[in-house]
Amino acid sequence: MNRFSVIYLLKQQYQHIYCATHAEAESIMERMLTQKGHTPIGIYDAKTELFYWEPKRQDQYNHARIEEQGQLGDQITTIAQTLRNQDEAWQHPANSISQLLSINP
Repeated sequence: MNRFSVIYLLKQQYQHIYCATHAEAESIMERMLTQKGHTPIGIYDAKTELFYWEPKRQDQYNHARIEEQGQLGDQITTIAQTLRNQDEAWQHPANSISQLLSINP
């Protein structure tokens, strides 16, 4: 199971990469820091629904007012869950072409 997602921005759009472990997710996020155009945001844990901010963003989050922290947390959790749900919908379409072609008249 891919419990973790590395959330990042690419061309001003949120993207994610599935990871099996937190250590794997951290490694990928660190590599993204050196990749042009990739802006790592943090790591989402689908089991606990917790989000771990990229270090610079964590510092900004820590200095935000409590109301802002709540809003930021809700926003990034929603983004992570939406990205994961979109992938699941693509992987398990209601009526795939192969299913439609196998229907006997």
